[in-house]
Amino acid sequence: MDMQAAKDALRKYFGYDQFRPLQAEIIASLLEGQDSLVIMPTGGGKSVCYQIPAIIMRGMAVVVSP
Repeated sequence: MDMQAAKDALRKYFGYDQFRPLQAEIIASLLEGQDSLVIMPTGGGKSVCYQIPAIIMRGMAVVVSP
């Protein structure tokens, strides 16, 4: 998976032209199959970090949220 697909999904589904700080690195890590623990402040953009890979990767995503 390449980051261009992630950027396209960001634009198509969320209406943004660029990622916030650290989002691109987190998404790239997930697309490479790495496990990731993301701790960001409220409003930091965590949701996009798991939603973009869930949109563009094959399979199913399970999100556990408080």
